[in-house]
Amino acid sequence: MSSIANLSVQQLRRAVTLKEKIQSLEKKLSQLLGSTSSLEAEVQAPKKKKFTMSAAAKAKISAAATARWARVKGAAPAVKAVKAVKKGKRTMSAAAKAKISAKLKKAWALRKAAKK
Repeated sequence: MSSIANLSVQQLRRAVTLKEKIQSLEKKLSQLLGSTSSLEAEVQAPKKKKFTMSAAAKAKISAAATARWARVKGAAPAVKAVKAVKKGKRTMSAAAKAKISAKLKKAWALRKAAKK
């Protein structure tokens, strides 16, 4: 495709009239179909949900960035690293384990019986 700078005045005028015809035909088509144009649809597109980050995550990222810059500059890290608070490991009670085990044994027995 040739550059606009390389086109003659007459070619540019033809291009403008074609563009106007296309726009008018698109407008007529959208009126006929009852839909909005693609530009209007883009403007009215729903916004994505805003991503939020916890304060702890921001602090960790900040501390890591500070440490990286300190290594690059050759200086000791000025900010102490923030320790992440670990959540306790989830454990299942003995009663819950027994209940699940009983259900699985029953299901296996039914499956084994269905095969026979």
